[in-house]
Amino acid sequence: MTKISWKPGTLIAPLPAVMVSCGTMEKPNVMTAAWTGIINSEPPITYVSIRPSRYSHELVSKSGEFVINLTTLALAEAADYCGVKSGSKEDKLETAGLKVLPCGKISAPQIEQSPVSLECKVIEVKKYGSHDMFIAEILAINVDDKYIDESGKLDLERAGMLVYSHGEYFTMGRKLGSFGFSVNKKKTSREKPSEKPSGREDRKRGFSDRPKRDSSDKPRRDSNGEERSFKPRRDFSDKPRRDGAKGEGRGFKPREGSADKGERRFSDKPRKEFGERKSFSDRPRRDSNGEERSFKPRGAPSGRDNETRKFDRPAPVEKRTHKKFRNK
Repeated sequence: MTKISWKPGTLIAPLPAVMVSCGTMEKPNVMTAAWTGIINSEPPITYVSIRPSRYSHELVSKSGEFVINLTTLALAEAADYCGVKSGSKEDKLETAGLKVLPCGKISAPQIEQSPVSLECKVIEVKKYGSHDMFIAEILAINVDDKYIDESGKLDLERAGMLVYSHGEYFTMGRKLGSFGFSVNKKKTSREKPSEKPSGREDRKRGFSDRPKRDSSDKPRRDSNGEERSFKPRRDFSDKPRRDGAKGEGRGFKPREGSADKGERRFSDKPRKEFGERKSFSDRPRRDSNGEERSFKPRGAPSGRDNETRKFDRPAPVEKRTHKKFRNK
């Protein structure tokens, strides 16, 4: 494998494609950003990098607050639109069909359609060449309850999260594992299995506390819901067999020696007597003209009698070769 060296650039992909909402509930604004991430865990600290020429840079600098809204496949078109247009010239939220909700810790609004919204308070601003980094502490997280499963876990895989990769949008792929799956020990045969599985495994393996349902006494019903009465299957053993053409009963005679087995022969005529099997060993053999052929029996293999092994066969044809190879 050969690697090619390129000049330095911002080629870290994929990155989360988020919508950063700022301003107030009376005059909200939103922009799309990919330069964002986590800086610290305790306390939770994040950042967002914004060009000084952007309208959102002015709003975040004045209020010191913003909200990071995660995007999904359903928000892909709105996210791209809000990253291209400027909020100083139009209301991007109304044009993109986005709705805002108030936050609990800050005055900046959050986007209603976003599955996760992080309320952030700016604690430091670092100025670099093309962007200013707004470092902020995460004060609260608002989660859409439809992405929370029965155990209370956030399942964002169902949301179809949106990511940004070098100028293109993608959705996340399938789940490969959880943190630490590469070092977790697999279950061995020595481990004692659980006495009874739960949930879906119950149905797979057939475990159930409920007694088996007896459907023998359940009445059967037709398509109209009325109960159907069934008759036992008819016994045709005593029914006389009839001729299909005349409709007359067909007689039968029991086979000799098979009365105990109940076998029958459906015929009134006596069985045809056959003579001895005809032997074809004395039948004369004839050629294609109908004349009888005479032949001598083949001699014993061990006798090597040339007289008894001669037949009326044509003489063998001499093998011919091409004149080119005849004298070689």
